[in-house]
Amino acid sequence: MKINEVERLAGITKGNIRFYEKEGLLTPGRNSENGYRDYGEADVEWLKKIRLLRMLDVPIEEIKRLKSGELTLKDAMDRHVIQLERRKASLAEMAALCASLKEDHARLDTLDADGVLARMAQKEQEGTRFVNVKKTDKIRRYVAPTVVALLMTLLMAAPIGLIVWAYTIDPEYAPPLWTLVILIAVPVVVIFGVLYALIQRIREIGKGEEDEARKY
Repeated sequence: MKINEVERLAGITKGNIRFYEKEGLLTPGRNSENGYRDYGEADVEWLKKIRLLRMLDVPIEEIKRLKSGELTLKDAMDRHVIQLERRKASLAEMAALCASLKEDHARLDTLDADGVLARMAQKEQEGTRFVNVKKTDKIRRYVAPTVVALLMTLLMAAPIGLIVWAYTIDPEYAPPLWTLVILIAVPVVVIFGVLYALIQRIREIGKGEEDEARKY
């Protein structure tokens, strides 16, 4: 079946289906005639299980370990329950801190940010986990596709340079101009294709998985 049908049956967007494929969670077959992805009933059932686990906030890496058999469902749920209990305790601490700020009738312009942050730092040392607002470094995720794109661009640019160089050195024995245009156009098209694919990949990395539960 095609991805549109899978999207409807599994209740997962095409964007997330492709995301799960890139993460190695899904490996659909290929149609031998046209090379298109060919999803089966087993893929739909597995996507429903992924959707269920993600709606429970089970991390992608844990689902990978489940898929590989490294973790049993019981072990994964035991680990996840512990994480949820820790998060529950952290949420209770945040709620208490919010209530404290409200009871103190703190105004934004008079809010003692340093004092509150110091209290939060103390709570973090005791195990509370507040929302991480620090900048996430995604540079390493951009490196691989950028390097591949750069190498492909250089590989395609090399014959263009050789053709132009040969033509300028001895134009008398050079092939017809239309032939040169075709010879140069092919690697140029490849370069633009590689750069377009790089831009799309960078956008995907920046976006990641769609995080609305209704879209899993």
